[in-house]
Amino acid sequence: MTIFEDAVLEVITSLERGEVVTYGEVADQAGFPGAARAVGMVLRNCDGEVPWWRVVGAGGLIRAPGKERQADLLRSEGILVVDGKVVGVRNR
Repeated sequence: MTIFEDAVLEVITSLERGEVVTYGEVADQAGFPGAARAVGMVLRNCDGEVPWWRVVGAGGLIRAPGKERQADLLRSEGILVVDGKVVGVRNR
């Protein structure tokens, strides 16, 4: 794994149940501002141990492939999802 991947995964695995952040926020917190798209690439290769579903696009938009699965996982954590968008996000 690269330093970038390690930093991204550290941020994502530290997210608590019900906490949602954007790809850009993950990039910033990982120390790589402006690398939101690269965060998405890291998440594509994550397994079930990494709470990838807690990361959404700017404005709360669900952008991942399998949008309904991500929406279902977020709802299971008490997050309100309406029309493919997270409502009332509890960010860091």
